[in-house]
Amino acid sequence: MRNLVKTLFLVSLCVPSYVMSQSPKYKLVWKENFRGKEINDKYWTKIPRGESDWNRHMSSHPDLYEVKNSNLILHGVENKGVAPEDTARYITGGVYTKDKMTITYGKVEVKAKLQGAKGAWPAIWMLPNEGKWPDGGEIDIMERLNHDTIAYQTVHSYYTYVLKETENPKHGSTGKINPDGYNVYAVEILPDSLVFSINGNRTFSYPKIETDKKGQYPFGTPYYLLIDMQIEGSWVGKADPKEYPVKMEVDWVKMYELKK
Repeated sequence: MRNLVKTLFLVSLCVPSYVMSQSPKYKLVWKENFRGKEINDKYWTKIPRGESDWNRHMSSHPDLYEVKNSNLILHGVENKGVAPEDTARYITGGVYTKDKMTITYGKVEVKAKLQGAKGAWPAIWMLPNEGKWPDGGEIDIMERLNHDTIAYQTVHSYYTYVLKETENPKHGSTGKINPDGYNVYAVEILPDSLVFSINGNRTFSYPKIETDKKGQYPFGTPYYLLIDMQIEGSWVGKADPKEYPVKMEVDWVKMYELKK
């Protein structure tokens, strides 16, 4: 019996705290059902264009945004006269909650339907409300490429991006999705781990570990949510204009705070 107790004690020392801890409890603090006729600018802002792969086709053109049948619909189109003043070949819609709605520790869920197309790269993800990239971290709740039947869920930071520490611990995984219907994508942001799931099924967790290397777990500051219909990029590849327009439909968004 004494040897059994000793063995169990030694095993417990090797089990990460996020495994041994009790299931976290959450309080719903925000739910967006898109029941109006327009985007609620109290919480959402259209994402401005930038120079990165993900935002170089972003546009505020009204034809790229709809609130219809209790869904937010973000369009991606070949720019054939849609916005003649815009020189971009493709233009896309995207929104974020930067400076308006953030979460530190808690859970984020988004129910969305993604239309596939070659070069389509819809994403649901999070960034720190303050701090530069990649030091502040990035949480990719969902990225889908082309016509894939899986979604990618990934963690980025100085540790993973600059130091290339992507396997200790593993910084990403994939999960099966219904490619033609709605799926619920989620992440739990905890003091000791990030826990990802799709349709309630856990895909993987990213733990905080003991390391002397910089920036392994920068999470624990206010993060905002981004939802965008991205097109083309070095990862997804070129778009096929014959498969456009394309859209992503968002049924609802929920944010929960972690109960202390």
